[in-house]
Amino acid sequence: MHTRLNNYGLVLFDFDGTFADTARDMINALNRLRQIHGKPPLLFDDLQGHVSDGTPALIRIGFGFSPGDDEYEAYRQQFLQIYKSNLCGFTDIYPGIGDLLERFRLEKTAWGIVTNKPEGLTIEIMEKLGLLKDACVIIGGDSLPQRKPHPLPILHACDVAGVDPRCAVFIGDSVRDILAGQRAGTDTIAVTYGYIPPGDDPSQWKADHVVDTVDEITDILWSTPFQRESG
Repeated sequence: MHTRLNNYGLVLFDFDGTFADTARDMINALNRLRQIHGKPPLLFDDLQGHVSDGTPALIRIGFGFSPGDDEYEAYRQQFLQIYKSNLCGFTDIYPGIGDLLERFRLEKTAWGIVTNKPEGLTIEIMEKLGLLKDACVIIGGDSLPQRKPHPLPILHACDVAGVDPRCAVFIGDSVRDILAGQRAGTDTIAVTYGYIPPGDDPSQWKADHVVDTVDEITDILWSTPFQRESG
């Protein structure tokens, strides 16, 4: 029999590649932008591992422009306009997330999202997925002056939820997520099912746990003894 979840007062997720599989819609938007500019499409498999790095990475790979380049902002705006027109063509939560959220609901466990994706886009996708009202907090990459791997977004999410960071856990699919959680003082779970760049190894991120599936997250949340002191 599973014990009740009493290890954590707050469970926080990264969004792209951890909570929701958004890669297809983001890559489709990039390839549509490439088509507009007379370039051939790029392969999904070549791009998927970079989706967690967001729009800057996709614009860099697709066109060679980085933030600070004269052309970058215009291309970013074009990309976002295309992406906004079809946010949930293929996007959905990962298998097992729905069951996990239902368990949170039944046991009144607070959960939220901390992502570097723009807050407005995240909220719109969450609304389309029918999950917006269930999250106690959503922090985007433009919500605060700092973004992950800085700890401020996680610290702010904990503050909004009224939970000590030492009694929270952050779940993500990039070293940036794990660093942010560690710096904020939360426990951390690295997921390997997300958008891992080629050559990156989640086992080297020094997360408290590394998992391959959402079911493993559930096992950790409900069966791992809580070691941290809350005082």
